[in-house]
Amino acid sequence: QLHESGGGLVQTGGSLRLSCVASGDTYSDYIMGWFRQAPGKEREFVADIGQHTNSAAYLFSVKGRFTISRDNARDTVTLQMNSLKPEDTAKYYCGARPNWSTSWTEADSWGQGTQVIVSS
Repeated sequence: QLHESGGGLVQTGGSLRLSCVASGDTYSDYIMGWFRQAPGKEREFVADIGQHTNSAAYLFSVKGRFTISRDNARDTVTLQMNSLKPEDTAKYYCGARPNWSTSWTEADSWGQGTQVIVSS
């Protein structure tokens, strides 16, 4: 199971730090990621990070502003979000997919999400 926290309301230019804690299983052999879904839009990939902490990928529009990191000892993945913009407003979800998988369509764990609202 995955449980997200850290969402909230922030002004444009502000920062938030989202955390995702895994429980009930060992996720060190999983690729961990963050997705988001805004009202009326499809869920979109934001960032993910492989088993080795230097193998991260980002949505182009968040690159340089968001940083994903993980702590395998604590089964935690974090998304540091800086310079937030109103278009970052969405519900953010943490997910996990096995290392052997080739895409996020093969994810087998999702959290319930945490809401982020960026006011202009």
